[in-house]
Amino acid sequence: MTTATVHRRAGRAAPAWAVRVAHLIPLVVLPSGLWRIALVAGLPIGASAYGAPVDPDLGETVYIVSLSLISEGLALLALGLVRPWGEVFASWLPLVGGRPVPPRFAVTAATAGATALTLIWTYAAWGVVVNGNDLAFTPHGFALLLACYSPLILWGPLLLLLAWSYHRRHPHPRRG
Repeated sequence: MTTATVHRRAGRAAPAWAVRVAHLIPLVVLPSGLWRIALVAGLPIGASAYGAPVDPDLGETVYIVSLSLISEGLALLALGLVRPWGEVFASWLPLVGGRPVPPRFAVTAATAGATALTLIWTYAAWGVVVNGNDLAFTPHGFALLLACYSPLILWGPLLLLLAWSYHRRHPHPRRG
């Protein structure tokens, strides 16, 4: 069964607003990843008010770059909620490869992810409101940090909208 066959069988095409939201999610995540890459690259982003540049060791560098790549990869998965390739498990996956993704699984995974992201970034935003700039950033560096990380507050709610749209397009069979 091809991806196109599964897509036709599964339900309606995604509405234009959902496609735009799915493309917006990776763009919402991108600034924070670029900020982290700039940090490990040693660019002057105001990460130290004491004048000394941040100099992470190899392990920290690998962690920070990996966090950026994984975050962006997870954000790109939102496209699977509006594209036919997201309705079939990748063929390289053991046991499920090539099979249709059960709509209930996709909606549950997206909703759980959206809930977790909303809780994480709301808590982080609250921490910034309560603690302010207690991390030794220069004022410009702190403003840059806020500009790069604030969009992440939207990631969870946008993903929840996509999960809702997916659920509406892929009705679950009723149990009798």
